[in-house]
Amino acid sequence: MVSMANTNSTAGILGDPKRLVLQLAELHHLSELLPLTVTRLTEGNSVALARIWLIKPPEKGDCDRCRHSLECPNRQRCLHLVASAGQALDRSQEAWNHLDGTFRRFPIGTRKVGQIALTGKSLEVPDVSLDSSWVAVPEWIRSEQIRSFVGHPLMHRGEVLGVMALFSRSHPRPDCFEWLRMIADHLAAAIANARALEEIESLKRSLEQENEYLREEVHQSSSFGDLLGQSPALQAVTRQIELVAPTDSAVLILGESGTGKEVVAREIHRRSSRADRPLIKVNCAAIPRELYESEFFGHAKGSFTGALRDRVGRFELADKGTLFLDEIGEIPLDLQSKLLRVLQEGELERIGEERTRRIDVRIIAATNRNLKAEAEAGRFRQDLYYRLSVFPMEIPPLSKRIEDVPILAEHFLARFTKQIGRPRPRLTLANVQELQFYNWPGNVRELQHVLERACIIATDGRLHFDLPKSQSKRQEKGAIESTPSKILTESEIRELEADNIRAALKASNGKIYGDDGAAAKLKMKPTTLSSRIKAYGIE
Repeated sequence: MVSMANTNSTAGILGDPKRLVLQLAELHHLSELLPLTVTRLTEGNSVALARIWLIKPPEKGDCDRCRHSLECPNRQRCLHLVASAGQALDRSQEAWNHLDGTFRRFPIGTRKVGQIALTGKSLEVPDVSLDSSWVAVPEWIRSEQIRSFVGHPLMHRGEVLGVMALFSRSHPRPDCFEWLRMIADHLAAAIANARALEEIESLKRSLEQENEYLREEVHQSSSFGDLLGQSPALQAVTRQIELVAPTDSAVLILGESGTGKEVVAREIHRRSSRADRPLIKVNCAAIPRELYESEFFGHAKGSFTGALRDRVGRFELADKGTLFLDEIGEIPLDLQSKLLRVLQEGELERIGEERTRRIDVRIIAATNRNLKAEAEAGRFRQDLYYRLSVFPMEIPPLSKRIEDVPILAEHFLARFTKQIGRPRPRLTLANVQELQFYNWPGNVRELQHVLERACIIATDGRLHFDLPKSQSKRQEKGAIESTPSKILTESEIRELEADNIRAALKASNGKIYGDDGAAAKLKMKPTTLSSRIKAYGIE
């Protein structure tokens, strides 16, 4: 072994190898390690070219552009040129520090560099004139007066990480080969440490991003709690969840606004194999059109005005987890193709980046629209619809699970009274009957808001509900029951009410608000009328 204190014997060939070895121990990022190594190796006048290749999976399009693709046994891993330095004899030519060109990729096992990676053995050729069988471009060897070649595997704990190679215009002495092996060993350890540090930093950033998202989600969430109820309609939903949750299939949740589609999505995620990874929610209706790509796929700093830092998109946040696309029907038609491509290929690129990132995400989508009819009408891509609706689920409205109203009411009362710090008021039989009689066009969300208001105003310990037209409905029901000629079904009653709303809209020329609007004619709140118009599908 050559003493590290004696570097004069290699000066002029490798410059100062001792300084390089010490610097490798001080640097912790590949972006610093690799350029420094090839730069130091070419400081001496004798080294014409120094290069480093690392083994990693090919990026998108690499194999199509690689001149050695036909020699590649598989397209899973290959040698990628990551650092290069050197200078032609003609100093007017550009320095050899670019990373493109003919030999930027090598399949493992192909040519001398690939053989070094395959076998893990060094290749030292003190005199190329005596062994030129491995030379790929003899003209370059002659014109640049290359005399020797050295290639060392970069090995760490028995694994080949890459290859370091030098082309020299002189014949190195044995001590130079010793130094190069030592440099290769130190460089391999430094690369392994840098990769470990990068992975730690990446995991740290990912955790910070997930925590930031979850804090925002907790703050903004309007969840209805767990799936509560014992009605046959809800039990059917539970059976569907049990069937689809263990799979990775895409789920499309259909149902009116406020029925608890997000609760169902959370339950599917909770019972899946991805439960230890995050469930990321995107409200597609709340994203400005110009920010869709940034929100979904992320962007690089400076990629557009206002991009002050790198941003991770929702797809990357949900990697190995679940992405819940709420109000999926609101995505503009021209942007649906980009979403479909990511779902099909499992790859995305941030805005302003050329790097392709692979993702593994389960998709759960939700909408209150008839997405199949939207697709047939050309307002939603049919191929995207079929991609999302592998397992469609329809969530029943609260009017179809009226048996669950008492259970939900007790749950919300317990929550709200705890939040406002008051004694819990008693839910009487009369209260339950009043809640069950109302048809809840706003579904569970409306029930939640009614109970929250009732808790706030229940200063005397009694609950009073502000239900639109609840009393008149009783009178209508009594009038119907007192008429012996015909008993109307629930669907007929709903159709009767829908016809009445249409008549009011026609009389007010489609106007809902104002003294001469339909809501005033029907003596109900405009917001309630809007909900019912939507619930009944009135144009």
